[in-house]
Amino acid sequence: MSKSKNDILQGTLALLILKSLAARGKLHGYAITSHIQAASSDLLRVEEGSLYPALHRMEQDGWLKAEWGVSEKNRDARFYTLTAAGRRQLVHEQASWSRLTDGVARVLQYA
Repeated sequence: MSKSKNDILQGTLALLILKSLAARGKLHGYAITSHIQAASSDLLRVEEGSLYPALHRMEQDGWLKAEWGVSEKNRDARFYTLTAAGRRQLVHEQASWSRLTDGVARVLQYA
């Protein structure tokens, strides 16, 4: 069975969003998806149907702050920034990712 690019993102979207905002600062949704796609050399693509519910959830959890502004294309857009709680969550998410990838690497080494 063939897997799509989006299958890679399952369970990692919060980490990718938090890291993108930490790296780039204030971004609107499209800029977040563009950053993830470019930084991954087009290996990862985040669809709107996944991104905006995740951003909303992360804002409700206090990890992000959103405010309205004008995009580079002169359109109204919500711009997201990390909060202190979001920076702490990023550290947690990165540690979890490292543990997961270490575990997978160990299994692959012995399998």
